[in-house]
Amino acid sequence: MAKKQFAVIGMGRFGSSVAKALSNLGFEVLAIDANEQRTQEVANMVTHAVSADTTDEDALRALGIRNFDVVVVAIGADIQASILTTLILKDLGVPKLIVKAQSELHGKVLSKIGADKVIYPERDMGLRVAHHLISPNILDFIELSDDYSIVEMRAPDQAIGKNLKQLDIRAKYKCNVLAIKTDNHMNISPYADDIIKENDVLVIVGKNQDLKNLEIIYAEG
Repeated sequence: MAKKQFAVIGMGRFGSSVAKALSNLGFEVLAIDANEQRTQEVANMVTHAVSADTTDEDALRALGIRNFDVVVVAIGADIQASILTTLILKDLGVPKLIVKAQSELHGKVLSKIGADKVIYPERDMGLRVAHHLISPNILDFIELSDDYSIVEMRAPDQAIGKNLKQLDIRAKYKCNVLAIKTDNHMNISPYADDIIKENDVLVIVGKNQDLKNLEIIYAEG
């Protein structure tokens, strides 16, 4: 089965990071930016790198952009270019279109004109930093929807040596422990009598408010 081919438009900090990561994972990546210097900076890290105006439909058509499985639009501050590029790509029939948004309003516009997925890197990073500041035990925070999220939490001192039944996180905080990470081992769907050990990481899902309560109590504990 052929590997997916990706095109990433916009070689700013976020776009170049995505392009390099995909390339390191072994995928074919076409990097595109209107600035030739930026494309040259990533040229040796991706499959192909070209300088092109992505608000020009003929330029995108010439690149064979519709043949790529996924196109990521990571254009930075130029919201007009981001929207126009997204419109053209949708019109050309790109199978999957992922677009970076600068704001909630920008994101709403992108969704309305056909972006399959809208991402907010700055906002999401801000959320992760904020949750880490609330509790140093929080290692990662992933927003699933407006109401639900997943947190990766380093097992707090008060949890070590206890099992999940004793912690009773579901009853006390209305959250569910999806998994326990011990070193490089992931225990999926752990049992009630599984003991939490030092340096374990708990993967927990729940409503945002319930997770917030859990974080605060464990931070204080």
